[in-house]
Amino acid sequence: MASTTLTADNFEKTVLGEDIVLVDFWAEWCGPCRQFAPVFEAASEEHDDIVFGKVDTEAEQALAAAANITSIPTLMAFRDGILVFAQPGALPASALQQVIDGVRGLDMDAIRAEIAADQGTEQGAGQGGDATPGA
Repeated sequence: MASTTLTADNFEKTVLGEDIVLVDFWAEWCGPCRQFAPVFEAASEEHDDIVFGKVDTEAEQALAAAANITSIPTLMAFRDGILVFAQPGALPASALQQVIDGVRGLDMDAIRAEIAADQGTEQGAGQGGDATPGA
């Protein structure tokens, strides 16, 4: 499966609607982006169970800003709609494969539990440390 162009119109639907989504934030003028592009495309052909999306940061400046992209290329990985990896820089094929293997191997129940625990801590922080709703 080849990579898909992601825009503000389809980004959220894609990330939330698929099991694993890898997103390459790039720009035409970026040398490292041009180096990483064939690696990303080759991986997209090998892993048809993963959505490989590309966001042109020049055409989608608001989307890039919302994703806090400060350096390109930046690779993000989402699993079950949750951001599980983000790293700037062009990766060699072996490192991209490690990311893919790592994302596939995640225990998402544990990650969701960790997120829920973190959210409880954040909510309780402004309430004198008591995270009990309504307390």
